[in-house]
Amino acid sequence: MKKIIILLSLFVLIGCKSKSVIEKPKEVVIVRLSPSEVDNSLKNKAYELGKRVLMTCNTSTFKPFTSSEATPKVIENTTQSRLTQTCLKFRLKYGAFKDIQLVEVIQNKADRTNIFRYKAIYQKKIANKELRVTMNEENKVSAINSKDWTDNYN
Repeated sequence: MKKIIILLSLFVLIGCKSKSVIEKPKEVVIVRLSPSEVDNSLKNKAYELGKRVLMTCNTSTFKPFTSSEATPKVIENTTQSRLTQTCLKFRLKYGAFKDIQLVEVIQNKADRTNIFRYKAIYQKKIANKELRVTMNEENKVSAINSKDWTDNYN
């Protein structure tokens, strides 16, 4: 009798084996917006914050982001010393920074962010750089990236 109970409990344990749950990957829904479709105050904020970073290359001074302008991670990573190192490389290769021009806004529906793609204009014509300013749902900068310009968003 004891053997039967042990065997039955063993079968119950084997039968109750937990199943692994496979999560579906989140669908990334990206919508391209023209600059005219975006609120002017949001466009101006992204422009001013992006330009502030690149103007460091000309002035060698950087006014740090506040907690109302950027996320803690961006505030921590955007330091005067890091910007100076990057600016030295850019200044030697492309010359002085002039301005940024908004080309498009990409809205990521999955994480509710807006990515502002700016074409950076430098003194030398060979410069073909892009500045991406990512604003989260609280309208704070959640990322700033500089890349080589491509016409298609990757």
